[in-house]
Amino acid sequence: MDAASASPYSLLFEALSSVPPSHYFLLALLTLLVFLYNFLEIHFFSDLFYTGFRGDAVSLTYHSSSNLYHSVAARCRLLHGRYLSTPWISSPHLQTAFLSFFGRAPDITYKRHLFCTPDGGTIALDWLTDSDVVEGVTHMNDTTLNCDKTPIVVVIPGLTSDSSAAYIKHLAFKIVRQGWRVVVCNHRGLGGISITSDCFYNAGWTEDLRTVIDQIHSQYPEAPLFSVGTSIGSNILVKYLGEDGVNTPIVGAAAVCCPWDLLICDRFINRRPVQKFYDRVLTVGLQGYAQLHQSIMSRLADWEGIKTSRSVRDFDNHATRVLGKFETVDSYYRHSSCASFVRNVSVPLLCISALDDPVCTREAIPWDECRANENIILATTRHGGHLAFYEGISATSLWWVRAVDGFFTALLSSPFVNNGKKVQGSTLPVPTESSIDQGPYVNFAEDGMVTAIGMVTAIGMVAADNVVEDKSNKPVAHGNKDNDTNLETERSERLIEKTPHRIELTQPSLPIVSNQENDTNLETERSDRLIEKTPHRNELTQPSLPNVDVLIVPIRRCVDQLSRQNKISIWLLALIAITTTWPLVGSALGLFLQRKFKSFIPSALLRR
Repeated sequence: MDAASASPYSLLFEALSSVPPSHYFLLALLTLLVFLYNFLEIHFFSDLFYTGFRGDAVSLTYHSSSNLYHSVAARCRLLHGRYLSTPWISSPHLQTAFLSFFGRAPDITYKRHLFCTPDGGTIALDWLTDSDVVEGVTHMNDTTLNCDKTPIVVVIPGLTSDSSAAYIKHLAFKIVRQGWRVVVCNHRGLGGISITSDCFYNAGWTEDLRTVIDQIHSQYPEAPLFSVGTSIGSNILVKYLGEDGVNTPIVGAAAVCCPWDLLICDRFINRRPVQKFYDRVLTVGLQGYAQLHQSIMSRLADWEGIKTSRSVRDFDNHATRVLGKFETVDSYYRHSSCASFVRNVSVPLLCISALDDPVCTREAIPWDECRANENIILATTRHGGHLAFYEGISATSLWWVRAVDGFFTALLSSPFVNNGKKVQGSTLPVPTESSIDQGPYVNFAEDGMVTAIGMVTAIGMVAADNVVEDKSNKPVAHGNKDNDTNLETERSERLIEKTPHRIELTQPSLPIVSNQENDTNLETERSDRLIEKTPHRNELTQPSLPNVDVLIVPIRRCVDQLSRQNKISIWLLALIAITTTWPLVGSALGLFLQRKFKSFIPSALLRR
C-alpha cells in the first residue's frame, strides 16, 4: 500500500507499535507519580523551590493587648520560628499514616491507678514520672508527693486512643525529662479497662475530666496543674475550660489539632475520597471499641446499626447519640463542639493546628474568637498533618511536642503561675461578656414612648453595674438543690445590702395560720409594716425625674426625627411606585373603563 493512500490512523498505529514497551511503562509510572503527588498532597518540591527546605513560618493569632503573648509566648523561640516537615514524608497523609503505623515512640512504662467516678464508672490513670525514665532516681512515697510542688500535666487522648498511642508517649517522655509528672486520663472503656456503668464518653463529655482534675488537685494541692488535649481530647479540654472559667485548678493548657466544630468536620470528612478513607478508618476503630463492650452497648444502643455503620456519622447516630440522649446527630455535634466555649476560656491556652490537617479541617478554626480572647494563643502551621508534625531527617521527634513543652516551661516561670494558685485573679484577665447581654432595661410609658432605664427600674433596683454579676465567675452547677437555694439566698442578701434606698419586698418567715381572720390580720400587719418602711411611696413606681428626663428627651428627639424621615420616605416611595407602574396600570385601567362604560360612551368616540 502506498503511504499517500494509507489511512492516517494506520500510520499512527504503526508509529505507536514501534515505541519500545519500556517507554510506555515509564510513562504510566510518571502519570501515577503525578497523580499520587497531587492526591496525597505531597509538598516536597514546594519545600525545595519556595523555601529551600527552611520550612514555613509559624503563624500566631492572639489579642493585640494580650499579656500572655508578651510575657510568655514571646519567650518561646519555637513559636516564632519555622516548621519544616521531614522531607521523605512531606505530606499530611504520609505523616499521619507514619504516626499510626510506625510512630517511633520511646519505650516507657506507666504506673496505673484506677479511679472510680461517682456514677460507678472506672477510669485508668496512667502516671509517668522522671524516675520511670531516668535511671538511678529513687521513688518518693505518697507523703512526700502530697507536699510536692512538681508540676503535673494531665493528658487527654484522642478518639479511641489511649496512653499506648505513639504521640502520647512522645509527649509524656518529653515532659517527664524536664522533671515534671504526667498522668494520662484514658477515656472510659479504653486502656484495657471494662465499662463498669451505663455511661460512655463522647466528644462533649467533660464530667470525667473535671472529676479527675479535682481529685488530682486535692491530692497534690501544691503542684501546678497543666493539661494537654489531642484531637477529640482537645475538644473536651477546651469545652471544660470554657464551662468552668476561672474556677478550674488548671493553670495552663494546650489543645493540639482540635476539631473545634464537629458539624463542620463531619461535612468535611465526607467531602473528598481521601477524607472518606479517614472516615472509614475512624468508623472501624469505633466499631472495635463497641465490640469490646458489646454486652453493655447492645443493651443500650442499636447494635445492628452499629455493626452496619459505614461512617462516623452512622456510628454516632446508632450509638453515641443514643447513649448521650441527644435527639439528633447534628444536635449532638452542636452541643459538643467547643467553638462556642472559646470566649469563656480564662486560663492560658496554646492551640496548635495544621492547615493541611486531613481530619480536623481549617474551616472549623474559630479565628476571631481566639483573637478576641486575651488568654489564647493560636499557632498554625502550613503543614503537619493530624497530630504528626514530624521534623528532622530521621523523623524521631514531633514539633508540637516541643512547642507545648516550651510553652509550659515559659508559663511556669511567668506571673500567671504563682505557687499553683487555683484562680489567677488580677493577673489573668477574664473574658468580657457580650454587650448584648448587658443591655439596659426597657420601660414602656403610658404615652407609648419606649425609654431605656439604665439607672433605676420600676421596682427601685439600683444601677445594673451593682446588680448584674459577671457570668464568667459563676461556678457550673454540679451540686444538689440545697446548694442552689443557698446560692440564690446569698445573692439576694448581697443585692439588698447594695440597695439601701430600695423598698424591702421580702418579709421574714411567719407562722402559717389556717383560719381566714388570722390571714386578714396578717395581710393588714404586712401592709402597715410596708407603709412604715416606705416614707416616700412614690419611689415605688416613679424613678428620679432628672434621670428620666435625661433619658427621654434625646430618645424622643430621635423618634421625632425618624418619624419625619419616615413620612418623607413613604411619600417618596409612593411617587416612585406610581411612576414606575403607571404604563402597566394605565393601560389596564383604560381597558377596564372601556368595558365598564361602553354603553354610556358614544360609538364615535370609541372608534376614535
